Amino acid sequence: MAIVTLNQNNFESEVVNSKGIVLVDFWATWCGPCKMFAPILDEIASDNVPDLKVGKVDVDENQELAGQFKVMSIPTVGIFKDGKLAATSVGVKSKKEIMEMVDRLK
Repeated sequence: MAIVTLNQNNFESEVVNSKGIVLVDFWATWCGPCKMFAPILDEIASDNVPDLKVGKVDVDENQELAGQFKVMSIPTVGIFKDGKLAATSVGVKSKKEIMEMVDRLK
């Protein structure tokens, strides 16, 4: 499954109104650690885990969303279950660490 580019216009339909789990990466183009984390997210998205959607929010282009979810440093991952923020993680994490967070919410 492809990573969904999220913004103010589609966040509600893609995340808030979604059933299942949505992993949202808050990132920016200038962020070195975000670039290190991107291949891990790509791998998670390409695994086609049932009921798991992966999306990215560019915090520079979507400051309202970053503020709404109190994103203070990036990368920050928000894991939403049935439209509600259920877990967050700040900094680069391994695929195993992210998937353990996802599995705990299933």
